[in-house]
Amino acid sequence: MIERTFTRLALALALACPLAATAADDISKVNGSIETTAGNTYGDLETVNGAVRIAGNTRADDASTVNGSITVGDGAIVRSLETVNGGIRVGRNVQVAKGIETVNGSVFVDQGSVIGGGIETVNGGIGLVRTQLSGGIETVNGDVTVGIGSHVRGGIVIERPQGWFNTTRRKPRVVIGPDAVVEGKLEFGREVTLYVHRTARIGEVKGAEPIQFETDTAPKD
Repeated sequence: MIERTFTRLALALALACPLAATAADDISKVNGSIETTAGNTYGDLETVNGAVRIAGNTRADDASTVNGSITVGDGAIVRSLETVNGGIRVGRNVQVAKGIETVNGSVFVDQGSVIGGGIETVNGGIGLVRTQLSGGIETVNGDVTVGIGSHVRGGIVIERPQGWFNTTRRKPRVVIGPDAVVEGKLEFGREVTLYVHRTARIGEVKGAEPIQFETDTAPKD
């Protein structure tokens, strides 16, 4: 993940140059947010300094920004979501064909959504509610909540902080909620607190000792 982060930072520098639309349905900016209209179809949505807001029941290709958040309304269909400095919030019953990535920001995916790839952050939490995730979850300094009824097929990896990513000594908190499933390995390169609900199913755990709980929410640390 850290190597890919440098690629994203290089992309941020490239995007600082003026952008031009490559197709009639693309929207590209340097400064300013992007707003879509519900029910319409778009190509790529790209900005450098600004948020990207995808309305409900909208279709779009790749949505990306460098300094800004991305929000996706209920029922939208997109190809991928990526930001460097900003959070990503995905509504209900959304389809993302590929993955979701951010460097400094959280990711939340609401119920009924289907993600075709993985979810990655460096500094930011990841939360899922009744979500189907075909890939895995990767982070360095973020908490992870695989909430009620969610299914993660690619495992969970929390990497050891290195270099400038070694910004906090706080232990990440990982929660696998009621009726959640995590296939593949749960690998932790740093100390974490891992809570697993009694009804959840998980793969092999490396680097942590699961703590079982039976309540609707995990215990507070």
